[in-house]
Amino acid sequence: MFNRNAISRIGSMLLASVLAGSILVFPAQTASQTASSKPTGSAPMHYRPERFAGRAGKYYALVWGVDSLSVKWTESGEVIRFAYHVLDADKAKVLNDKKAEPVLIDPQAGVQLVVPSLEKVGKLRQSSTPEAGKSYWMAFSNKGRPVKRGDRVNVVIGQFRAEGLVVD
Repeated sequence: MFNRNAISRIGSMLLASVLAGSILVFPAQTASQTASSKPTGSAPMHYRPERFAGRAGKYYALVWGVDSLSVKWTESGEVIRFAYHVLDADKAKVLNDKKAEPVLIDPQAGVQLVVPSLEKVGKLRQSSTPEAGKSYWMAFSNKGRPVKRGDRVNVVIGQFRAEGLVVD
């Protein structure tokens, strides 16, 4: 009744009609609808942990003249790096004061880390006069690695105290 060629053509036409029908299933959108709609999972979303609550960030900026506080566990784990960005140089002077001994406290581990002093280099911290718009850092010795990633720590430098910072 049907030869092989005819069956092949009918199958091809059925497949083409199914594929064409599936393409036309999506509703059309106007340009304004497309611009206002948010992408639904198509763009990659990077997880960024909240370093501290919004109020705490405002507090550090208004009272101490700094923002972008971060505590990072180095690759070796033997050093913990505390960094901050200066907004107001006069308010941030306390953080760079050479007389103030910085301490990183981890209540969970029950340790207080200090900034080491190397023979030829000196203290592993920046103690120059702060300038607005620049970032500064200091390194705390984590010998034996008692402080781990994910721990909540406190950084104390003279009168300055940052509490509950998460070690990245």
